[in-house]
Amino acid sequence: MMIYEKKTTSRGGTTLVLASFAALLGGCDFSVTNPGPVDDTFLNDPAAFASIVNGIPRQISGALNWIAVDVAVRTRELHATQANEYVGVYIESHLGTVNPSFDAGWTPASDARWTGDDAIERMTEVLGDEASENAHVAEANLWTAYAYRLMGEYFCEVTVDAGPAMPAAVFLETAVDRFSAAIDIGAAAGSSDLVTAARAGRASVLVDLGRWDEALADAQQVPTSFSWTLPYYRQGDWRYYNAVHWYSADEPYRSLSVWNTPYETYYLETGDPRTPWQDHPDEPFGTGSLQPWGPVPWYTQEKYPSPESSIELSSGEEMRLIEAEAALLGGDADAAMSIINDVRAGVGIDPWPAPATLEEAWSLLKRERGIALWLEGRRLGDLHRWAQNDAPGELAREELGLTEDGPSLAGMATCVGIPNSERDANPNLDSL
Repeated sequence: MMIYEKKTTSRGGTTLVLASFAALLGGCDFSVTNPGPVDDTFLNDPAAFASIVNGIPRQISGALNWIAVDVAVRTRELHATQANEYVGVYIESHLGTVNPSFDAGWTPASDARWTGDDAIERMTEVLGDEASENAHVAEANLWTAYAYRLMGEYFCEVTVDAGPAMPAAVFLETAVDRFSAAIDIGAAAGSSDLVTAARAGRASVLVDLGRWDEALADAQQVPTSFSWTLPYYRQGDWRYYNAVHWYSADEPYRSLSVWNTPYETYYLETGDPRTPWQDHPDEPFGTGSLQPWGPVPWYTQEKYPSPESSIELSSGEEMRLIEAEAALLGGDADAAMSIINDVRAGVGIDPWPAPATLEEAWSLLKRERGIALWLEGRRLGDLHRWAQNDAPGELAREELGLTEDGPSLAGMATCVGIPNSERDANPNLDSL
């Protein structure tokens, strides 16, 4: 009898899962010796570091899948054609509320964060002083920072190691620290693209934290052409396909549509290559139905045309929009619109009409960020930040649920709570 035991820990809290497999082989001699579990110390070999680091974005890709889909439905980046909890399309998300049983984003995001922290600690202990100039350590810090940003922008509160609930800003501060380490170590290791990615990532989180002078200092060092993406793969587990593509596509789900979103008419009017979509006359409706419409028109997003389409985590375009928003905070609508229209010119799109007021300029900034970061899992964080800071400027009517007789989203939740799966396992938290 051969016994295999695998122990895993819920990285956000305390759940311990013991998975054991037993196989009894009678009368057969395959002449194979079971080496037993792999010793954890094998991972301390520097030859294993590349594989360890590659595991961090793998974990993030699974987490971002669930979060990007949920954010898209909540903020009307995409419109649900049905409520399908199997793929993370919850009716509560469509209605702008929160289902405390929805765990899919919490566990993989917590795993990604834990995997990154563990990798950094392990490599630092093995390498000692050499860790301060090691490219693997720099990359681990970069990916781990993105994991913290993902959770900090999506959740209202967070927790670590069965501890009490903390404001999500705690994770954003940790993201700043990880990005900073990636910059310092990456520079020493000569990893220039990684350093630029870390500056862009840090700028985005500093914006979330309201540290605008620091955010601008980082953003100004990132060229507009820069892009840092998270890879996805067609091979292997479908859960690591790009879920925005997979749940939008004809096979197997048709659960998401561009219908009744701000991007439906915008793309028809402009042809902006950042917001492409396609209708399907032979398959005009999505799978299932949704009240009050019944069958929902099915228009596929084409930003991610295949399961292996990557998702952008940081870009120079976002940096320019940080500069534009900073100008608006300073009351300079002309400077902000000049930056915004330069971004549009860079993708071959006409400028926005000149706004008559500062508030109208804010509306265009909010619209442009939605276009530039479409389907990247970032919109909910933007809406939360603007709501917390009472930023002026109207959102598109579709984002407020004011079109096609849909549910009003005027009071929508702009962040998601810690799910009951974590609360039930954490003695410091109450279930909802």
